Amino acid sequence: MKTKPIVGILGAGKLGTVLGRLAVNAGYTVLIAGSKTVDRIALTVDVLVPGAIPKTKTEVVLEAEIIFLCLPLSKMRSIPLIVDDNKVVIDAMNYWMEVDGLAKIPSDPNLTSSELVASVIQSSKIVKAFNHMGYHDIEFESHAPIRKVIAVASDDQEAKETVMTLIHDFGFDSLDLGDLKAGKILEPGSELFGANLTKEEFQNVITKLSA
Repeated sequence: MKTKPIVGILGAGKLGTVLGRLAVNAGYTVLIAGSKTVDRIALTVDVLVPGAIPKTKTEVVLEAEIIFLCLPLSKMRSIPLIVDDNKVVIDAMNYWMEVDGLAKIPSDPNLTSSELVASVIQSSKIVKAFNHMGYHDIEFESHAPIRKVIAVASDDQEAKETVMTLIHDFGFDSLDLGDLKAGKILEPGSELFGANLTKEEFQNVITKLSA
């Protein structure tokens, strides 16, 4: 039986700890790094993500096979470069003026935030996902009787399929939106940002937006 890939999480805040709990509960080995040193986040990880292993950012990037980015978008340049092309990177970050500053990221309206992140960390397998639903909804809906959907966008089909398997293991349906640029509809300002919908409901909104 094939073992599940190691999941790494960069960001030990609200979203990072929720995703960490879901991954642990789904049977994944989870490594998590925060903005503080390993010894300073160890207790937080033990309490909020029992079973996860606190690590440095560099250790997470080197050791994990699937890496969640759950940092403020303005901190993207603090992410170690992804030098291994086999690693799948899930960009769950959004631009928040209150956190990231007044200068919108990215400044180019034709560029999605995930395209910018991919260029900064040099990742060829970046997938936009887990950013359109609030962290509290993600945790609550993970065990709801009616599955909700997490949409994904990426230029790499194999990476998307890996993330869609993870989404299913977390208790959700997945929806492939297409290439990374298509992830624009998941960003703040879109009608689908904040969406807590079934797959059919989500597709109906896309159809309406396309009409």
